[in-house]
Amino acid sequence: MQNELQKYIPANAVSSVLKLLEQDDLLVQVKNERKTRHGDYREFPDGKHQITINSNLNNYRFLITLIHEIAHLEAYKAYGKFIKPHGLEWKRTFQHLMLPFLNPEIFPDSLLPLLAKHFKNPKASSDTDASLALALKRYDEPSNKTFIFELPLGVSFKLYNGKVFRKGKKRVKRYECIEIKTGRLYLFNPNAEVELIK
Repeated sequence: MQNELQKYIPANAVSSVLKLLEQDDLLVQVKNERKTRHGDYREFPDGKHQITINSNLNNYRFLITLIHEIAHLEAYKAYGKFIKPHGLEWKRTFQHLMLPFLNPEIFPDSLLPLLAKHFKNPKASSDTDASLALALKRYDEPSNKTFIFELPLGVSFKLYNGKVFRKGKKRVKRYECIEIKTGRLYLFNPNAEVELIK
């Protein structure tokens, strides 16, 4: 596991992460990219636990996602199975587990203030925190993807599934976008990654 993890997380985080993973009933798997999630946690009927993380995440996002999923396991162990998946118990557990990693030996100085702000009240996904998501994206491999909030009003863009939309006005938090083929209205998070159609 150590050699595998060294490829995916910052080097100075490896020993601390391995301590968190010292559980006989836990399996961590690195998966090919899934468009709908960065990672997930499952408990099996036999009491074993599994965490999966996408292989395409940059080192910093991979670490945050891994600790997010470990927090699910630890919260269920501490508080029982009937808590809300991203409720108060999970938030406290995630904060507690993440705190030792929030230092300049692991994260760049530019990310630390954004992470500190995010972990005052962590959300179900770091992607819902637009400024953190944008800052983390700077460490991704170059791609032709961009965030919706970066696109001008009225331009067309494509999703990973090939559907084409036109960007509309912003509501309170999300953007109204019309699917070109059907004319249906959809709401998009500002930091949804899309491909601009030129």
